[in-house]
Amino acid sequence: MTPLIIGIGNEYRGDDAAGRLVARRLIEQAPAGAEVVEASGESAGLMELWSGREKVWLVDAVESRRPAGKIHRLEAHTTELPREFFHCSTHAFSVAEAVELARSLELLPSEVVVYGIEGRWFEPGQKVTPEVASAIDEVAERILNEVNEQKG
Repeated sequence: MTPLIIGIGNEYRGDDAAGRLVARRLIEQAPAGAEVVEASGESAGLMELWSGREKVWLVDAVESRRPAGKIHRLEAHTTELPREFFHCSTHAFSVAEAVELARSLELLPSEVVVYGIEGRWFEPGQKVTPEVASAIDEVAERILNEVNEQKG
């Protein structure tokens, strides 16, 4: 099975672009044996993307009043996602709600790893903060390592 990496966010709202920017880094680095896509984070679209997959990584900006650039790694297949992390979402439902809906419908892949990058600026037209830019590189590297470990 081909693992899937989904970078989520709005590239026109500052730190909200974090997930998409991680996906772009990974597309450039071409993780062998993995598919990388960008998405807005809309629930039905996410569930369609991961349909039939066994291993999925989701990357999105979060906001939990921690320092910008803090990286959260959550295993959504074993633990409910904290909904308060994703309240900065521009979509009707947050990533947490999409995951929990899929779980209740028994449509959640067997492994779902969520990387949340703590953001600070979510206003239209803002650029990604330097702290988030650093975290983007680190999350891309972590996922690349995890994909390679899975193959080994």
